[in-house]
Amino acid sequence: MRVPLSWLREYVDLPTTESGRDVQTKLIAVGLEVETVERVGDGLKGPLVVGQVLTIEELEGFKKPIRFCTVDVGSANGTGEPQEIVCGARNFAVGDKVVVVLPGAVLPGDFKIAARKTYGKTSHGMICSGDELGMGGATATDNDGIIVLPPEYEVGTDAIELLQLVDEVLDIAVTPDRGYCLSMRGVARETATAYGLQLRDPALLDVPPPTSDGYPVEVTDRRGCTRFTARTVRGVNPEARSPIWLQRRLQKAGMRPISLAVDITNYVMLEIGQPLHAYDRSSVDGPIGVRRATAGEKLTTLDGAKRVLDEADLVITDNRGPIGLAGVMGGANTEIAGAVADPGTGELRGTTDIVVEAAHFDALSIARTARRHKLSSEASKRFERGVDPEAASAAAQRTVDLLVLLAGGKAEPGVTEIVSPSGPRTITISANHPDKVAGVTYGRETVVRRLQQVGCDVYGQDELVVTVPSWRPDLSEPNDLAEEVIRLEGYENLPSTLPLPPAGRGLTERQRLHRRVGRALAGAGYVEALNYPFTGSAILDQLGIEQDDPRRRAVTLVNPLSDEEPDLRTTLIPGLLNALRRNHGRGTHDLALFETGPVFRATGDEKPATRLVVDRRPSDDEIAALDASLPEQPRRAAVVLAGGREQAGWWGPARPANWADAVEAGRTVAREAGVELIVRQDQHAPFHPGRCAALLALVDGEEILVGNAGELHPRVIKTLGLPERTCAMEIDVDRVERAAAGPLRAPRISAFPVATQDVALIVDDAVPAADVESALRDGAGELLESLRLFDVFTGEQVGEGKKSLAYALRFRAADRTLTAEEASAARDAAVASALARTGAALRG
Repeated sequence: MRVPLSWLREYVDLPTTESGRDVQTKLIAVGLEVETVERVGDGLKGPLVVGQVLTIEELEGFKKPIRFCTVDVGSANGTGEPQEIVCGARNFAVGDKVVVVLPGAVLPGDFKIAARKTYGKTSHGMICSGDELGMGGATATDNDGIIVLPPEYEVGTDAIELLQLVDEVLDIAVTPDRGYCLSMRGVARETATAYGLQLRDPALLDVPPPTSDGYPVEVTDRRGCTRFTARTVRGVNPEARSPIWLQRRLQKAGMRPISLAVDITNYVMLEIGQPLHAYDRSSVDGPIGVRRATAGEKLTTLDGAKRVLDEADLVITDNRGPIGLAGVMGGANTEIAGAVADPGTGELRGTTDIVVEAAHFDALSIARTARRHKLSSEASKRFERGVDPEAASAAAQRTVDLLVLLAGGKAEPGVTEIVSPSGPRTITISANHPDKVAGVTYGRETVVRRLQQVGCDVYGQDELVVTVPSWRPDLSEPNDLAEEVIRLEGYENLPSTLPLPPAGRGLTERQRLHRRVGRALAGAGYVEALNYPFTGSAILDQLGIEQDDPRRRAVTLVNPLSDEEPDLRTTLIPGLLNALRRNHGRGTHDLALFETGPVFRATGDEKPATRLVVDRRPSDDEIAALDASLPEQPRRAAVVLAGGREQAGWWGPARPANWADAVEAGRTVAREAGVELIVRQDQHAPFHPGRCAALLALVDGEEILVGNAGELHPRVIKTLGLPERTCAMEIDVDRVERAAAGPLRAPRISAFPVATQDVALIVDDAVPAADVESALRDGAGELLESLRLFDVFTGEQVGEGKKSLAYALRFRAADRTLTAEEASAARDAAVASALARTGAALRG
């Protein structure tokens, strides 16, 4: 909201010495975000006067049209003689009133004016355009060239004052809860409060009561439109132009002057905060209606766009159908028409009868319509933040008064007023509630005084009953009122106190494990990538996840940041794959990324959430009820790999990442919890059906699935545009923790040497290596310290349909050095177990 200081002074008697910077400081202190103070006309110095063009001589022989003019500037030049000026513009004629800058003046940008010879003539000054004066466009009949003034202004009049060229404009970033400050009325109220001065409310007007002979209006949707005021003005002069003061105020506020009727509605909207719309009465067919659109209805709005309406859109109608998007933009078929000469008679025609609409619409409905049609207007910005419903009648009256005053119209006595019944909003609050919230003792008198300054009516002693003003829809509970008291008393006056947290027990075991997992993966060469926890069904389709998969049961957000990602993630892999694809596309091809964090799984058993209080700690039952409303949030760890896992060098060639690296990442996570994973072949989207591993852990003697790892399916890689042979792993850290045997203990370092025995077993191709490993462990007994598969061999030597698995077994005793006989006996027991359980044969 751009607020000219000269306009603001009409409603608040600010001291004459107060500058825009001073007002900025005061408004910031009461909570408004005043971003900048623009000094309009800074550096401008006269003489700058009104002149009348006496003669125009067209100069020939130049590449562009040049005119040599004589201009009457009265006594402003000290001689009274016509001023000779060279000008290249062509939008003015002899007899026109123009703005003339004389030698000795300085225009914005430190442009000094002096007499100079040009095009064979001496030019004593300039005939000015709006851009040259820093106005951002002309203010009178032509917006593209020289300013042509109405004929009533006297020659020699000071144009600096006439055109209000020197001013200060405050640029305020209005937050969504302070919609009333999108008006001069709202900002003036805050200014008056900040300075402790009286406010001259522009909405305090004598408004006639509704009558039965006003323009007919039918409101079908009373929830979408709670108030509708219609007034009619007849006999408007279509040739009437907006006066300079009106155009200048609109320009300083950041709006472009268009026509008198439109300028008046925009001016009143800026002044009072109530958006209005003016209809050409001759173009409206029958009663004006307010209803929801029918799906597929069409409307051409004032911006010329043809729009297909949604059944949730609130529309203004007549007998023909929609004539406007309520609260957003009017339709082109009822637009106010300017004066246009009739081609046959030459008679000027245009809008002479106007119907003024001032209505109050549902904020949420207007916001959704504006976003649905990607059509944000000055009206929709105000309606979606909350407009004072009680100001509609005053805004309509103010518009009618200006149309009568400036356009020569006559107001019809009929007044249409449709109002849905509603009572005042009241809030009960303890007199010391702001004290408790702020930690400062304000006292009842201060609380009452500040709330009254906001516009509230306050009754009661220890328990206050507060009636909220109609222009503050954001005030709905005691804490909102406490915030008003605190901000007006000054946030800077709140004492700086450090909270005293109670002594705790440090991190939980779950938190410690989470941190250890992150450090372990980083130590293994992975780079952490933090992704947004949002997703959509499209990425799950691309990953080939079936419709009945639990990962499809997502929690959908009420107000998502993106319509394409309305859900909370149920897996970490999509976010990591997006990060991998982005980095690969920017030239980094050897990638190993990881992420740890929660996923969100809806169970269907969630209870409705309750709103907790803020003035005390919630009870255990309230916290338990809130927990019951949440979905399951298991903590996961995931990795993705592509490109080289080991770089090439003098030690040998590079090694590309493969499914085994993804499996090893799962083992890295499990080791941090002291868990040994069981790895079996699996089929699980989005992995390659032949290169997918199930990661299992033992919980109370039973194998449970804790994750999956492997190479992604080629179809997924192609669909997502990923590097070839991309691999991934995802593991449930909470399940891994449940499989752990309590807190992780430091390893015991033995002082006795290790005995190493190797064994190679031949088994069928269909026998999983995990089964062979399990049999070897069980047979080896307590002396086995570690077991590692170091070679897999297939070929003629072992026979068709067979494979050779070579393992390194390490044996160690905690209290002695093992003998060769003991190590061999343990090895033989391990081999015997494998032979019996898997049908293996000892190789060699």
